[in-house]
Amino acid sequence: MFTWVIIVFVILILASAVRILNEYERGVIFRLGRLIQTKGPGLILLIPIVDKMVRVSLRLETRDVPPQDVITKDNVSVTVNAVIYFRVIDPGKAVVVVENYLFATIQFAQTTLRSVLGQVEMDDLLASRDKINRQVQEIIDRHTEPWGIKVSNVEIKNVDLPQEMRRAWAKQSEAERERRAKVTHAEGELQASVKLAEAAGIIAKSPIALQLRYLQTLSEIATENNSTIVFPIPIDLLSPFMKAWEQGHPQLPPAGELPKT
Repeated sequence: MFTWVIIVFVILILASAVRILNEYERGVIFRLGRLIQTKGPGLILLIPIVDKMVRVSLRLETRDVPPQDVITKDNVSVTVNAVIYFRVIDPGKAVVVVENYLFATIQFAQTTLRSVLGQVEMDDLLASRDKINRQVQEIIDRHTEPWGIKVSNVEIKNVDLPQEMRRAWAKQSEAERERRAKVTHAEGELQASVKLAEAAGIIAKSPIALQLRYLQTLSEIATENNSTIVFPIPIDLLSPFMKAWEQGHPQLPPAGELPKT
């Protein structure tokens, strides 16, 4: 019986001395409370009772930054949340320097987000989000480097505006669209007036062009489903016929004059 107890005890000791680490894991080894080295991946042998191992994952961590109430530089109150991407590059520092690197990184990201957004105006927050993301990422990465943490990216996800601010932005957007529509209409009128002035100059130099345009207009009117069309005839169109009539009937008075009694 005593022999079986010894065998079971030896098996438990050996089991506690053997560790297997995955490719993305590292083991921080402490011997009698002192950091000796970082091992892994693969099979790790520990001295029972004397050695202690802390597993650390080297994979990229994705954590949500809880929504933060922020007052921008132009005194607009908004609620902003973000997502942060980071990973451990030095397992020894991540275990020894900071108690809980996950919690510490998220807390520092919250304070940095509030600090940076408090220095920008609302328009910049909406229009220059990429620039703000890089600024927040650089600040967090610089402060977490002593912890053995590499912050690769920070992305602002949502910016929640107050209801009254949303209405103001909607009115501003509508006014901007109306302004653009009026400017476009004015530019169109200007271009049309320029073209009309050029056309008038051409017609003034060539009166026959006016007659051709008149005939074209009559042709367009004729295509409509109208039963009766009343239109004036310029006297210039009838002048050739009047001259021919006068030449063929010399005894008659000129066109436009009444016969003498």
